[in-house]
Amino acid sequence: MKEFFPGIGQIRFEGPKTKNPLAFRCYNAEEKVGKKTMAEHLRFSVVYWHTMKGGGTDPFGPTPVYDRPWDAATDPMARAEDTMRAAFEFTGKLGAPFWAFHDRDIAPEADTLAESNQRLDRIVALAKTLQKDTGIKLLWGTSNCFSHARFTHGAGTNPDPHVFAWAAAQIKKAMECTKTLGGMNYVFWGGREGYSNLLNTHLKQEQDQMARLLHMAVDYKKKIGFKGTLLIEPKPKEPTKHQYDYDAATVLSFLRAHDLFDEFSLNIEANHATLAGHTFEHDLTVAAAEGRLGSIDANRGDPLLGWDTDQFPTDLYSSTYAMMVILKQGGLKPGGVNFDAKLRRGSFDLEDLFHAHIGGMDAFARGLKIAHRIIEDGQVDDFVKSRYAGWRRGVGKQILSGKASFQDMEAYVHQHGEAAKTSGREEWLEALINSYL
Repeated sequence: MKEFFPGIGQIRFEGPKTKNPLAFRCYNAEEKVGKKTMAEHLRFSVVYWHTMKGGGTDPFGPTPVYDRPWDAATDPMARAEDTMRAAFEFTGKLGAPFWAFHDRDIAPEADTLAESNQRLDRIVALAKTLQKDTGIKLLWGTSNCFSHARFTHGAGTNPDPHVFAWAAAQIKKAMECTKTLGGMNYVFWGGREGYSNLLNTHLKQEQDQMARLLHMAVDYKKKIGFKGTLLIEPKPKEPTKHQYDYDAATVLSFLRAHDLFDEFSLNIEANHATLAGHTFEHDLTVAAAEGRLGSIDANRGDPLLGWDTDQFPTDLYSSTYAMMVILKQGGLKPGGVNFDAKLRRGSFDLEDLFHAHIGGMDAFARGLKIAHRIIEDGQVDDFVKSRYAGWRRGVGKQILSGKASFQDMEAYVHQHGEAAKTSGREEWLEALINSYL
């Protein structure tokens, strides 16, 4: 069988002193952190779209610069099969246990829906065989309802019900493919579910349409017996000016308003959170606080660039804060740490794919170990517990139990006078985190 990454063997853990660029310095899959191994905590996933299909394009360079051996075949389906084999070779050599896909990543769209579905069936059959041969599993599947010209004005939120029907039919098939491959989750990312101009937009109508699409998906999940989690991935903008799944809080409110809250969890992406004006850990915390954090897309943006750069995660502060949230909620299963990240345009060698993933996996492994130490040590949690101690007794307890009124508050202030000032100790806490890094 053809080897697409010749000369590159299995990536192994060699420790922090290694000089080998094709080795892990921190990620040791079998090393236990607390009661679980790193592999069990992190559940790393390789994405198909950026890793296998990315061409190095950007807004000012639409011409691909990557020269990939799996793109050599002239027949589109032969190329698709080569790409699938290359994906499993790469993921296997990296040692990641999971992969993720969009439907149009793995099989090119044909002239009709029926032909497109036949192509998907052919590639899904190959993927199922490769999963069985390698032990690699599907973290999640999803549908690309944003690239084709028909989706210019959105998919589920399109003003034309014919386009809505196309999106529903495409998602139906993608859910079936995900189930066939044993996928643990199915993700909805509304790439164009928003507006560019309110002058031509019926905002409430479009949001009602999106809710109907999601209800259809819930019904179909039950009909086909798909046991995985349905996930929604927030993003505030790009390519639209405003997207309806703006951030974690917006999505949670939408789900409540449309009687969908118990049916979906959230897949939080770092770069999407920062585009919304938040930190990664902010959106993770918002989702986790509601018991709705299901999975994450691990990447980062560039603070000097205002668009979705999807760079590989290397910031230890970000990975540490993220893992603190994840550990406190008991982990991500059945979700995982999915590398929705791409090489930059100038990193076009095949080895760069390994360097990028190794760096991201090491960053999250270090973040995991640091977060575990911080939580085990307890200083941060003890400070927070102490800061809110007044709410566990006396008037604070009465307020939260619903037993206090405005009149009671007025009487309390008359009796006790001015409230004491207490420091938030922000600088001390930040320095404390530095001591663990």
